[in-house]
Parts: sequence; C-alpha cells; structure tokens
Amino acid sequence: MLHCPPLPGSPRFDGDLAALRDRVLSDAELLVSGGFRSLMLENFGDAPFLPGSVSPVTIAHLTTLAREVRVRYPQVELGINVLRNDGCAALAIAHAVGASFLRVNVLCGARVTDQGLIQGIAHDLLRLRSQLAATSIRILADVDVKHSAPLAARPIRDEVGDVIERGYADAIIVSGSATGSAIDNGHLEEAVDAAAGVPVLIGSGVNEATAAELLKIADGAIIGSSLKINGQATAPVDITRVQQLLAAVQ
Repeated sequence: MLHCPPLPGSPRFDGDLAALRDRVLSDAELLVSGGFRSLMLENFGDAPFLPGSVSPVTIAHLTTLAREVRVRYPQVELGINVLRNDGCAALAIAHAVGASFLRVNVLCGARVTDQGLIQGIAHDLLRLRSQLAATSIRILADVDVKHSAPLAARPIRDEVGDVIERGYADAIIVSGSATGSAIDNGHLEEAVDAAAGVPVLIGSGVNEATAAELLKIADGAIIGSSLKINGQATAPVDITRVQQLLAAVQ
C-alpha cells in the first residue's frame, strides 16, 4: 500500500504539497527497492471519507501522484483505491496514468459504515470501463468489507458469488474487521472455495508471522500496516519490515 497523507481538500491537509509528494515517493522507493512489484495508491489520509463521489481536487492530486509513481517505476504494476467507494474515480485515474487495477470496497449490495449506508456501484463502474475500452484494468472487489456491517447477514459464499457472477469482479478481497486486523482463516477458506478459481486476496492482517501460512490459502495479499514503522498505518514504510516480510513469504 501507498497510503497518501491527507490530500488538499481533506480536513487534515497541512498545506505542504512538497512533503506530501516526498512521503508518497519515499514509501514507493522503499517498497520497490525492498522487492515489491505491485503498489496500490490510496487516499488513506482523507478521513472522514466521503461515502460516494470524491471532489475534483482529490482526483487531480491522486492522478498527479499516481503519474509520478508510474514514471519512476514503470516496471511496477500500479493500482488505485479511492476511499470510501469512488470506483469510477479510481478507474478514471487508472486509465489516465496506465495503472493495472483498482480496488472497490462495495461493488455489490449495501453496507452500513461510519460514512452511513454505502451501496454497490457495479452498474456504473462496469459501464464506464466498457465505454473507456479499459477491460484490461482489473477490478479487485471486497466482500464483507472491513469497517462495515451488512444490512442483513448473508453467507460469504452468496456474497462472493454475487460479486463475481453479477459484479464481474476480476478478483475478490477478504479482510479482517478493520485496517491491520487479523483475518479468520475459516472465513478465508470459505471465500476461496466459493470463488472457484477467481483470485482471492487477503486485505488485512498479513505480517511476517502470518504471511507464509495465509498465502498457502489465498492467491495474494494487500499489505500496509505491517510494513510501517511500529506497525502504524499512518507511519512511513520501514525497510527492515519490508525485507523481513518478503523473506518470510519466499
């Protein structure tokens, strides 16, 4: 993860654009030099997040940062996540800079979150992807997404089926209850079984101690907090933690 500090227009932006840029590029350099070959840029610092569309200024600054990362590291696959659920903005940014994938927290269904009720956007996102002739940009979609609760409980198998068969997700993401939280192995195994060959990624809780075991079950992982100084999601990347985690995976 490339967790952006607060961007212009968000409540905690400190006015220092140069420091914002340097932080993102510094984290990218440490991750790439440490051995990662895929990065995902996210407006993590923009809390409290908007439940729907983000502002044009957010899109503009994320696009600028994404472009800088692409130019510096053309060998690295880049993904975009626009919190809380602006998948269309993420797709537009990915299309503009040549990114490979995007993440969507709620592709299908509806979830109760700290932003209120968030509803699925598959109907808009898939039409936009078709209009842009951008089917090569993959959609990674959460199921039972963290920091949320369902309106009505559903078996994970049913949710996975909807996201793949009706939302046309290219991969699914299974997480714990919050950022950095451990995942339930049984929950993950059930999702993998339901996905029937569609890639399943772990969205939280992967660290040096858990990586080897979890990646025997899943196809990959999205890793943020455990690579940061003291394991804090808002802290800079710690190169020692990067090296230790990749050694554990290998």
